[in-house]
Amino acid sequence: MADRLPDIVDAQLALGQLCLDRGGAELAQAVEWFRIAARSGDARAINMLGRCHERGWGVAADPEMAAAYYLKAADRGDAWALFNLGDLHCRGEGVPADDEAAYRSYAAAACRGHVKALNMLGLFHECGRAVPADAAAARSLFKAAAEGGDCWGQFNHARMLVLDGAIDRALPWFRQALRNGFPDFFRSMAEALADHPHPGLQGLARQASDLAGR
Repeated sequence: MADRLPDIVDAQLALGQLCLDRGGAELAQAVEWFRIAARSGDARAINMLGRCHERGWGVAADPEMAAAYYLKAADRGDAWALFNLGDLHCRGEGVPADDEAAYRSYAAAACRGHVKALNMLGLFHECGRAVPADAAAARSLFKAAAEGGDCWGQFNHARMLVLDGAIDRALPWFRQALRNGFPDFFRSMAEALADHPHPGLQGLARQASDLAGR
């Protein structure tokens, strides 16, 4: 039975995700599947309970409860929980607004291979949040996130190339970002590029706007 436990938990998580994807009345069932999976101590399931409480999926939104779940999953080494906890510290939701705590959470997530955390670390180094401003470090982190497949990392890496005047090198990364993005990202990219005089970037802004409207 012990040998089968990981397979059972994986199935419970998959059922929970399926209910999330269906939405509506099935969100409450998603929470129940994650609760069942979490009884085994699985960090992924505990993180998903945090996500449900953060976003109000199937339960009332409760950022403090979300933070408690993220902390529990983070203590078990879950990279997503560390990333999500960093986001809460960035916004001051459920936990105190604390750039240094956010940076530590993102750094711990990045050490576990979380590419989105690399992008967030890049933003902190670019803006000088929690650490001294360091453009070279920011560029290196954005590049690593881009190469790892994160759409925001790809966008920010391309943005740095545009600042360097290397628009021809930036264009393929912007296109990659469009392939990997999602509606909110498309809207942000469209707004960021809309006023740039380069026709290639204007074209990408129109593509992003079209994708956001689908």
